[in-house]
Amino acid sequence: MPTNRKLGKTTDARMAMLRQQVTDLLEKGRMETTVTRAKEIGPLTEKMITLGKNKSLADYRQALSFITREDVAKKLFEEIAPKYTDRNGGYTRIYRIGPRRGDAAEMAVIELV
Repeated sequence: MPTNRKLGKTTDARMAMLRQQVTDLLEKGRMETTVTRAKEIGPLTEKMITLGKNKSLADYRQALSFITREDVAKKLFEEIAPKYTDRNGGYTRIYRIGPRRGDAAEMAVIELV
């Protein structure tokens, strides 16, 4: 993991949540979550896009071991990564949208640039 934010979960639960959120972000291109979760998802998503730019079988298998759905991994390698061939990082953008109504957690939108 890029940092050591525990997000109130055990290691297995945290990694499962991050894997699912990265998969959802790659599928939809945009998602709304808390700021701390967005800061954790960003580097993991950028790593997956970097793997997608290389287009080797080993990179595909490595991405597939992290991404929870095969169709999203295929979309990553065929549609998403080719858009960023001339870009060296900075594939995601995070911006804050204010507090959540229920518990006043700071919310953010993370999206692919």
